[in-house]
Amino acid sequence: MLTFLVIFPVLGAILVATLPKDEERYAKYMALAVTGIVLGVSLVVFGMFDTGEAGLQFTESFRWIRAEDAGFDIQYFLGVDGLGLTMVILTTLLFTVGVLISWNVELRSKEYFAWLLALETGVLGVFLAQDLILFFFFWEVELLPMYFLISIWGSGRKEYSAMKFLLFTLGGSALMLVGFLALAFSAEPSTFDMVALREADLSGAVLPLPAIFFLIFVGFAVKLPIFPLHTWLPDAHTDAPTAVSVILAGVLLKMGGYGMIRILISIMPDTAQDYAVWLASIAAISIIYGAIVTLRQTDLKRLIAYSSVSHMGFVLLGIAALGQVGITGATLQMFSHGVITGLLFVVVGLIYDRTHTRDINELSGLAHVTPIIAVVMVMAGLASLGLPAMSGFVAEVTVFFGAASRFPAPTILAVFGILLTAGYILWMVMRVMFGPKNERWAGLPDATAWWEQVPMAVLLAIILAVGIFPSRLVDVIDQAIGPIAAGLT
Repeated sequence: MLTFLVIFPVLGAILVATLPKDEERYAKYMALAVTGIVLGVSLVVFGMFDTGEAGLQFTESFRWIRAEDAGFDIQYFLGVDGLGLTMVILTTLLFTVGVLISWNVELRSKEYFAWLLALETGVLGVFLAQDLILFFFFWEVELLPMYFLISIWGSGRKEYSAMKFLLFTLGGSALMLVGFLALAFSAEPSTFDMVALREADLSGAVLPLPAIFFLIFVGFAVKLPIFPLHTWLPDAHTDAPTAVSVILAGVLLKMGGYGMIRILISIMPDTAQDYAVWLASIAAISIIYGAIVTLRQTDLKRLIAYSSVSHMGFVLLGIAALGQVGITGATLQMFSHGVITGLLFVVVGLIYDRTHTRDINELSGLAHVTPIIAVVMVMAGLASLGLPAMSGFVAEVTVFFGAASRFPAPTILAVFGILLTAGYILWMVMRVMFGPKNERWAGLPDATAWWEQVPMAVLLAIILAVGIFPSRLVDVIDQAIGPIAAGLT
């Protein structure tokens, strides 16, 4: 099933790309069918997943590249535990949403949906790969589709933003690859197998272990992103099409946090312990910096983009706590942020499609004419600021519980960041939806199409379901985090 999850989207991309010109209108239906099937299979895996069984499940492996003379082999090794499964569900959900909210894309539509499906293969491969080289392969696969999706179907300075995204990510990836090679050759015996590396002896490291740790950390920190490696994110978000913004914020950023948990703290727990206070300090700075800069934004997309810098700081804070509660909170925050921010970008996309502006100073009183969009924006905003009974509250509180005893000062700063979040979210909602009625927007249509309402309803339902009844998701996450946390004590 895992190979199917990885391969099926790219096969769908090939079929979509080869559609005859006079049948291009069917591209979106084919893309929806492919993403829907992949979502269905991921839910089957979720339903079959045994939270009482430790380790990887549904594993598939065989020798991919022979390197016997060098003393190791590179494997095609897929497997899923609670951490990876949570990210897989998030990915398949948001790619389905991405296809739905792209329903009106007419410019080179078959190419657009083909690149979108190819991107899904790259992202799912990252969350399922259990070999460092295979992981890196899929990590790089997602770059090209994202570059074209922004540079062709984006707006504004789309070529600049796409190239900036590419250069930042490639720079981080180069350092990460050096770290991966050093890590694999430091193990005794040498191996790229992530499971074997957790038990391997790294005492004969070819580079100092802190150097290896931070080479890999920078690659993940760029993707997360954290201050000061975040500057590509606002530009990419602002100029990307709506669906790409949803996927970028909802899924691609999570690759960084996932990599930190899966590779850095799982394989190098002692080094992580040595530098945990620095990670917590960077997290607190990112939370406060991101929130303060967000308060200054007047473009809806840039506002949500900078808020992601702040919210990803909570992920790093939970990881830095190096305990089961904190890392579980970080994983919950990645899932919750993906759903909430995805919903916010859907709403902003609907507003932009109707008004052709994202300038908060030009928007006012939209609730009078678009009540459905207004209700969804209010709910998504309240979830983002951590209102109880919503997923954002569960995730952030879990992070605080995990980090408070070990890092009280960064945790207090993080709590202050929540207050700043309330400030910019409530200001945005008030200005855009509940300001004085503006006759300029008197004739705006509300979200009445099924392909607009279904994504909003599903995402909102998940936000409430996780906020009210988080135990099933937490049980799945704990299946993976428990053994990782045990190795940190």
